[in-house]
Amino acid sequence: MELGIKRLKKLKIKELRKLSDDDLEKKLKELKLELLKEMGNKEMGGNVKNPGKIRVIRRDIARIQTIKREKEKKK
Repeated sequence: MELGIKRLKKLKIKELRKLSDDDLEKKLKELKLELLKEMGNKEMGGNVKNPGKIRVIRRDIARIQTIKREKEKKK
């Protein structure tokens, strides 16, 4: 059954753990920028194409921050 909404691909923990610290930081910045754009679009009353995207982005940011903290504790 097709709902007509493209499913967002969330980031996998295993894939994120393989990334270097610099790559994680770069990905985190990209996601934060994307979140700002989506939130701004929502607040301005613009057309929201996929309302679940904000939730997925926020969870991906949390995943990256968790992995960064895990790596810091290992050091």
